[in-house]
Amino acid sequence: MSEIKAIKDGEQHHIDIAAAPVSVVKEKKRRVASVDVFRGLTVTLMILVDDAGGDWPKIGHAPWNGCNLADFVMPFFLFIVGIAIALALKRIPDRCIATKKVILRTLKLIFWGLLLQGGFSHAPDKLSYGVDMKKIRWCGILQRIALAYFIVGMLEIATQGAQAKELPPARFSIYKLYLWHWMLGACVLIVYLAVIYGTYVPTWQFTVRNVDSPDYGKILTVACDVRGKLNPPCNAVGYIDRQVLGINHMYPHPAWKRSKVCTKRSPYEGPFKKDAPSWCWAPFEPEGILSSFSAILSTIIGVHFGHVLIQMKDHSSRLTHWIMMGLGLIVLGIVLHFTDAIPLNKQLYTFSYVCVTSGAAALVFSFFYITVDIWRLRYLFMPLEWIGMNAMLVYVMAAEGIFAGFINGWYYDDPHNTLIYWIQKHIFINVWHSRRVGILLYVIFVEILFWGIISGILHWLGIYWKL
Repeated sequence: MSEIKAIKDGEQHHIDIAAAPVSVVKEKKRRVASVDVFRGLTVTLMILVDDAGGDWPKIGHAPWNGCNLADFVMPFFLFIVGIAIALALKRIPDRCIATKKVILRTLKLIFWGLLLQGGFSHAPDKLSYGVDMKKIRWCGILQRIALAYFIVGMLEIATQGAQAKELPPARFSIYKLYLWHWMLGACVLIVYLAVIYGTYVPTWQFTVRNVDSPDYGKILTVACDVRGKLNPPCNAVGYIDRQVLGINHMYPHPAWKRSKVCTKRSPYEGPFKKDAPSWCWAPFEPEGILSSFSAILSTIIGVHFGHVLIQMKDHSSRLTHWIMMGLGLIVLGIVLHFTDAIPLNKQLYTFSYVCVTSGAAALVFSFFYITVDIWRLRYLFMPLEWIGMNAMLVYVMAAEGIFAGFINGWYYDDPHNTLIYWIQKHIFINVWHSRRVGILLYVIFVEILFWGIISGILHWLGIYWKL
């Protein structure tokens, strides 16, 4: 399903710089290191927000509207996938070979997504495996990436013949050259807005499945009978997922459970209020069907940045385009949010959310491009670059907790008496007399730094896990 292979440095993410200025033409081909650094940052952020977000709510997902640090991770993944699509498929002129690669990688992503987030793996806290097929979670992070990768990748392959080798000098020629990509983006946006604002959401019921809840087994009713609402209980995103996926196959611990209307401990998790609305107990799929359809926009923006990297031959042109576009997207998203036109919402993957997060990705990528590829300060970000080169390995082992689950499997007398719990308690929490500070430092200096070193060793050995 996946491959672990030795790859020489410089094999991936190349740009054709034959027509570039003298300052750039020092090597026939040069690896775009900022792509790996950005990917490594994204995986690192995922580890940080997953493992420290419970104690630091401001870096965890926003309960509903709003945008915390964790809410940038998914769009950053999709953005860098878009850049990688443009760079990788450029080097495969044979459409049949490229199509096979895209299809095969899509299937691998879906497989790993179901295995890691479908419910089969209970790592790192529970020492058990297996999932009831009546409750398997069909959607997830890798499944969303697979959908965006497949749609945008196939479009990139289909339009390769229509792309000019040299970019015409006109001001908006880069947009005209890849017109079909923007037409796809427009279609995605129109369909998404039409569905989310036009779908009628009826009143619905669900059975409480949380065995720790005093209402376990009860059938609760959520009154809706509305159209065009973007609130937690009555939005079209949740309605479509309940109808297509089935409510038992949706994520049982949505971020909205930490909202003020549900718990007194908001923004932390905690017992629900006595007068909490019934939907607080309901599941919701944050990587659902309609929201994943909207997420294709993040990858389209990313592939555009890859096209700029390929077509524009000097650094200043690229950076001017990227930074101006990034700032424009952020301003547009913020205006939409604060005018109450379209709120920032990761769960619904709203258009304002696409704009703000893609704009932020644009500025962060531009920063890395300047410092790493222009100023050649790669040593400042080597751990991120190493993680980015082995992103799938670190994602599986660290972000999904597989390695931690393996370590927790070796305990003394009690399943909670493991090496990981001992390090957290005695080296970090007790020393700093604070669980919040201790957990944050543990994640940074034990998990992230550890996997940075491991990735560096694997890079030195020329070993990479590729899908």
